[in-house]
Amino acid sequence: MSYMKRDSKLSSILHLLLHMAHSNRPHTSEELASFLHTNPVLVRRTLAGLRERGYVGSEKGHGGGWVITADLRMLTLHDVYVSVGSPTVFAMGNRLEHPECLVEQVVNESLSSAFNEAEALLVSRFANVTLADLSERFNARYAQHGEQHDAHVRKPD
Repeated sequence: MSYMKRDSKLSSILHLLLHMAHSNRPHTSEELASFLHTNPVLVRRTLAGLRERGYVGSEKGHGGGWVITADLRMLTLHDVYVSVGSPTVFAMGNRLEHPECLVEQVVNESLSSAFNEAEALLVSRFANVTLADLSERFNARYAQHGEQHDAHVRKPD
């Protein structure tokens, strides 16, 4: 059992983007925060990185809110991953970064090499999945399960 908190920023932002992708209207930070049971300030901070890259936009005032401005067929998980700061993929790491012990140096080299290869593979696979792919998978799952689930799983407006 692990007690280390996992970084869920990528998962959270993908969750929000799919809600936005299946909506015919802008969503306020408050609405988006309610999907994640979090604070609207955190939503705004996280979406700011995507806005800087032109993936989302926001309008102030009545009827305003956040919308996706990118083509879902072109926006990849890798794009979103980079936009949220390229969070560390693995929580594991070396005990000491610059050990004097020769044994620990060998252990560090071996682990670092394996971690780097695994992370590179995972991040490269992110480039092969678009938001359109996730959207299609959601649509298929929704069609299969329909209105049986609670409002949160409903087909967004």
